Parts: sequence; C-alpha cells; structure tokens
Amino acid sequence: MPFFGSYRPEDVQFLLKPIDIDPIDVAEKERLIQSGRRHYSEMLSRESLPSARYLEVFHRALAMGLRPMVQGVLDLASIIAARRPSEITLVSLARAGTPVGVALKHVLREVFGRDSAHYSISIIRDRGIDRNALRFILDQARRDPAGLVFVDGWTGKGVIARELRSALDNFERDQGVRLDADLYALTDLAGVGVAPSDVDYLIPSSILNATMSGLVSRSILNAHIGPDDFHGCVYYREFADADLSVWFIEQVLSAVRVRLAEGYAPQTRPVDPALARARSAALLSAIRESFGIQDANFIKPGIGEATRVLLRRVPERVIIRDPEAPQVAHLLELAREKGVRWQVDRALPYQAVSLIKGVNDA
Repeated sequence: MPFFGSYRPEDVQFLLKPIDIDPIDVAEKERLIQSGRRHYSEMLSRESLPSARYLEVFHRALAMGLRPMVQGVLDLASIIAARRPSEITLVSLARAGTPVGVALKHVLREVFGRDSAHYSISIIRDRGIDRNALRFILDQARRDPAGLVFVDGWTGKGVIARELRSALDNFERDQGVRLDADLYALTDLAGVGVAPSDVDYLIPSSILNATMSGLVSRSILNAHIGPDDFHGCVYYREFADADLSVWFIEQVLSAVRVRLAEGYAPQTRPVDPALARARSAALLSAIRESFGIQDANFIKPGIGEATRVLLRRVPERVIIRDPEAPQVAHLLELAREKGVRWQVDRALPYQAVSLIKGVNDA
C-alpha cells in the first residue's frame, strides 16, 4: 500500500514497500558491487545522522542555495503546466526527486492554479522502473497516461534518464501504454532531459539523506521483493526528531512567495540540451583519460552526484573547481570527516566531480 513517509498525506504517496534489511559495511558493499557479485540495489549501508558541524554547513548552504532552487522550481512548474494542459500526475524518482516533486505539487497549485497527484517510485540503473508502481498509478489510481511527468532533482551523466527512456519503451511494447519518457529536472548537466537550467548549482535537498526525503532510504530490489510488490525501502522512524523534510518544503514555498512578490516571471521554455550534452561528453572523456578510468560509473559529476559518493560510496577523491566557493563547503566538510583527498581543477565545467575508488585500489 502507498504511504507518505514523514511528509503530509497530501504531499506524496510513496509507491515503495517498507522492509527491514541488515545494513552492510560501505567498503564491503563496494567490493561486492565492483566484483559483480551483488547489484547495488540489493544492499543498503547504515545511514547516520549528519554531524552538528555538517548541519551548520547545510544551513549555510540553504541560505545560499534556496533562491536559485526556488527559481528552478518555479520555471519547471511553468514548463510542466504548459506541457500538460489537462491532468497532471507528478511521478518523482525516489529519492532525490521526491522533495522536488513535493515542491512542484504545491507550486503548481498555489502559483498556477493546477491540481496534481504526486507519486514517488523507484527506478534502478540496469534494473529499470518499478512496473507495479506504474500499473498502480494507471490502473488503481486511474490516472491519465498523458498526464504523467517523471521528475528528478538533477542529471549527472544521464544514466537514469536513459534508463527511464529504455524502461518506458519496454513498458509500451509489453503493456501497450505510451508514456512521455522525458525526465524533468531542476538542472540537466547531461543534456538528456527537460530542465530550465544546465548549471551545476547547489540544490540544498541534495546534500542530506533520509532527513530530507521523508525518512525514506533509496530504493531496494532484492529477495525481499516479490513479483507483485513495489520496490522496497527502509523507513527510518528513529530519525524522526531530526527530520527536516516538511520544514524544507515550507522554506521553499516561503521563498517562492518572496520571489514572486519581487516580480519574477516563471519561464516556460527549457534550456537547449545540446551544449550540456557536449560538455558532459568532453568531461567524461577527459576524466577517463586523465585518471585511467575504464568504468564510467566511477565518475560522478556535479554537486549532487559528488555529494552522494561521499555520503554512501567509497570515494577515491573529489575534484573541486574552486575550494573557496561556498557551494562546495559541504563537500570539503565531508571530505575532512571521512579522510577523503581532494584536489583543485580550475578548468572543471562543474563545481565538483567525485571519483569512486576501484576495488583493486581499496
């Protein structure tokens, strides 16, 4: 059954199955992934609450990054409203897309007078989208297929956008239902989706884990998940006292009202993805050559992806364009806390890139 995590019932319905799972050490998880013995979606490392120092960095990041995020939410809502003249069903990709989907739902109603439903579902690299969740939206919730909009926070290399397109092509072939395979995001670094920006800016919700995403873990697909189940997740009830999920949405909506009162007019035209696509390809090629990386999955470009590596993978290093830039302060704090080396590359087209440590180097 759907649940709403720590959000309000009207904010979102998670189409995920809460399960218990024994957490695995991050280094062991990395060895299992890289050896091919286990898929990353089968395992979950233990999440911990951010340190007091890191929370201080987060709140500084929020004060700095809220305004560009709010403008992005307004523009993305405007784009969606223009492209969906009838029913709107936001389908956010758990969990980075969830806070963005919640914010969009409120902005669509408050600013554009458009009601929408919001579901958050799982998509997993190399495993595809949760078809049971899609069937729930279409069959049980009886939402119009033409109204579905797939939402994420940002794109990095474009892997999830390509996974979405492939999964929905297969869904159409098998189920006979055509869905818009475009991925709508606040910023599209890879040039693979629909977004108002292709700039690598700090999205405050990207730098926290469960306490920014309804106390829900990333999605899980292992032996606990039956053929008729939604993909799984862990619900971190024990983090309730530290949860910022609803508080953050209220911060976003308050800043939306301020921005509109200043006279901001939301844009309806997305950024042309061609430049970002070329920039992304050039960066990946240069990084692979410079560091001798064979597997592109070891390269995580952009602030959001770089942060994820430091929070839940085994980093080899973090590359920073400008260590004095306030947008990367949280990355430097995480690197300090975890003993991860970092270096400066002033020519980097993004604020940061994280590299995952190869198992042979561990």
